[in-house]
Amino acid sequence: MHWTDVMAQRLANHGKHHIVATGITPSGEFHIGHLREILTGDMISRAACAAGLDAELVFVVDNADPLRKVYPFLDDAYEAMIGHQLGSIPAPDADGKPDWQRFESEGWSYADHFLEPFLDALRQIGVNPRLLPNLEAYRSGKFADAAKLACDHPEVIREIIERVSGRELPDGWFPWQPLDSKGSLDGLTVTGYEFPLVHWTDSHGETGSSDITKGEGKLPWRLDWPAKWGFNSITCEPFGKDHGAAGGSYDTGKEIARFFGHEPPTPLTYEWISLRGQGAMSSSSGNTIGPIEALQLVPPEILRFLIANSKPNKAIEFDTGMGLVNLADEYERLAARDLETEMADEGLSRRQRVQLEDAQAALRLSAVEESDDQRATSVSFRHLALLAQVKNDDEDVWSSLNQSHGIKGPTTSLKDRLSRMRAWIGSKHFPEEMRITILIQPNLDAIGGLSEEQRRVVEVLGDCLNEHPWTTEGISSAFKEASVSTEVGMRDVYRACYSVFMGSERGPRLAPILSTCDQGEMIQLVRKAAESL
Repeated sequence: MHWTDVMAQRLANHGKHHIVATGITPSGEFHIGHLREILTGDMISRAACAAGLDAELVFVVDNADPLRKVYPFLDDAYEAMIGHQLGSIPAPDADGKPDWQRFESEGWSYADHFLEPFLDALRQIGVNPRLLPNLEAYRSGKFADAAKLACDHPEVIREIIERVSGRELPDGWFPWQPLDSKGSLDGLTVTGYEFPLVHWTDSHGETGSSDITKGEGKLPWRLDWPAKWGFNSITCEPFGKDHGAAGGSYDTGKEIARFFGHEPPTPLTYEWISLRGQGAMSSSSGNTIGPIEALQLVPPEILRFLIANSKPNKAIEFDTGMGLVNLADEYERLAARDLETEMADEGLSRRQRVQLEDAQAALRLSAVEESDDQRATSVSFRHLALLAQVKNDDEDVWSSLNQSHGIKGPTTSLKDRLSRMRAWIGSKHFPEEMRITILIQPNLDAIGGLSEEQRRVVEVLGDCLNEHPWTTEGISSAFKEASVSTEVGMRDVYRACYSVFMGSERGPRLAPILSTCDQGEMIQLVRKAAESL
């Protein structure tokens, strides 16, 4: 069974109605690593619905969390806002400065600034969760019952955290973080508690009281998490391996949730996504590639396939170069297979059948919309990359595909893929081994470096190309004819050809590339190269 079907089966054992939750703190730009969490939740929800359950995906926006530090992308003015809740401070403008005007006129917060582009990416990728803003939940009193239990029995909460986590809490620790006189959650000392007020003294020497029923502060993370499981009726939640470690926040959360009067959700721990050669992604360190940036490079179904085709306990190394090409090719090969017919083979071993079932599920979950047709486009990622480089005009691409693949007109999907392909080629992520440059005029330096044998090839190459069909096979035959007529080995033939067409000693397979170019222009290039000898 696919991992999502296993989760759906686990949920079915706990009832028919389920809320699958994901949650992220909008402290900086979201990245592909964040997509693993929310896509994992989305895919569990889809599988649960397919299994006949009533499942909904929600996204908890942790905008009640504080600003931890002045990140590299922020102006020093944010120094005064460290400890302030992300939903209560202004968004940065283009220069990283606080945009007070928009905050005061529209309420556009720091959290909104980073959340909105992520939600746009989610819409493109077929994920439309119900949003649960945490700051609003505090202010409307949804945390009040859990907060009262915690503040009424701080010794119970302390015992659970210290016993399960194996770490000792500091003296003076209290299960509620009040807001100080400046609006910060940092640097306060709790001096007393009388429901609903938590009394405090802050680092500025001010004293005051925090009303837990009005959300004038928040619960520490290890209490915040299990509290919102309860009032949001969350029954399933995927989370990163840090939360799932022994003694981590899920382990303490399970006991605290039961103390609050509800059961913890069914968990699923996932591994990180890292950037190839750069380690785990981090918004604060800048080691990221954002969802919007990634979606400019590849179709959304490829990003979905990345998650659907990887078991959650498997770390993913996201490679925006050749790894992306290989991933897309794997998706296309899978989409081109007739999996239903393959499954009908009674001679399949159990292992083969499981592999086919996993492949079917991965392909189904890769669809942006569940009703989308997941059949292959018949145009490989590699071939489209080739055409996008040698054909500057989209119409020339469609004409070439008509000749080579019998495609009468571009589909919406193909138009979308070509647009993203051109963005990928123009980005820093495009792999050099796939980069193609076809010359317009001969590169005299490259031609001048040819040996006597290679020069003879250039002299006959134009006639050879003129006598064969302008196809991959025909061009390959012309290269062989040039070898025979000049009695020069194929290695020198290709050396001469790469010098003429690309101005280099070697490169990607030449015949398929030339077959997409204009025959007359290429033969004219060869003639000019021969004249320059």
